[in-house]
Amino acid sequence: MTFVTENQLPLLILFFLIGSVGTGFLFRKPAGHRAWKLADLVWVVLGGIGALVAVLAGLYTSDSSRLDRQIDVAYAASSAFDRDAARFRLRFCDPAYDRDTGVLCEKVEFLSASTASNTDLPLFIAVTNEVAPLQGLHFLFGRQDKDEMEEMAAKADAFDIEQFLVFTSLDDETQTAIDNMRRKVPAIAGDYLILAQSYDELIEQVSKLKDEWEYLQANAHILVLQIVALCLVSFAAPFRLGKSIVELRTTLSPGAPQEVTETAPDSPSKAQTDS
Repeated sequence: MTFVTENQLPLLILFFLIGSVGTGFLFRKPAGHRAWKLADLVWVVLGGIGALVAVLAGLYTSDSSRLDRQIDVAYAASSAFDRDAARFRLRFCDPAYDRDTGVLCEKVEFLSASTASNTDLPLFIAVTNEVAPLQGLHFLFGRQDKDEMEEMAAKADAFDIEQFLVFTSLDDETQTAIDNMRRKVPAIAGDYLILAQSYDELIEQVSKLKDEWEYLQANAHILVLQIVALCLVSFAAPFRLGKSIVELRTTLSPGAPQEVTETAPDSPSKAQTDS
């Protein structure tokens, strides 16, 4: 599978050249010969296979677009959480209002640290954006180093969302502090609850992103089928082109039969006059 995806353009060119060589041998046959009919049949069959695989590839492309959208959603959720955490620390944690506020500030710091730029969560979001399977369909430009791609894909596969699900934004100590702040300064409790919702939304969206990634990885063989179908079509295309050239050359050659204009027979009256 790796060999096919990494050598798409050379394979397409190779199959086209093989088909061209085969077509060169058929040029010795006249138009309408059985060999040209078989070549036309090959084109129809392989073209049909290519069309079927194109439909499957279209479905896969749709799934890949869904992954792209999920990446955007996960990025948006990550940005929203970072923004809410920064605002909370700026308003209430420098310095903390009281002990309960200090508990909430410590929790915000803990949640922020769990999603910092040097941890797995944002890294996974970046990795899926770079090594999504459909990104392998590059012919000449934009290809990454093979070792780098494999390393990033391994990181994405090894990512475990469960390690973040054990970090709850509303544990017993935090809930107690929220209840106390609702009586003293409701704005602080309200802002923390907004922050907690942002964190939970971030974890939910990244979990969905992981599911989308695994689904595409499980169906990445469709890309190989697409490349194989394109190779078969590239092989058959010269035969169909050769058949058209031979038929056109036969039609335009000087010895080709010309159309005969039909004329109406002489009328009986004219025949009698001539007699």
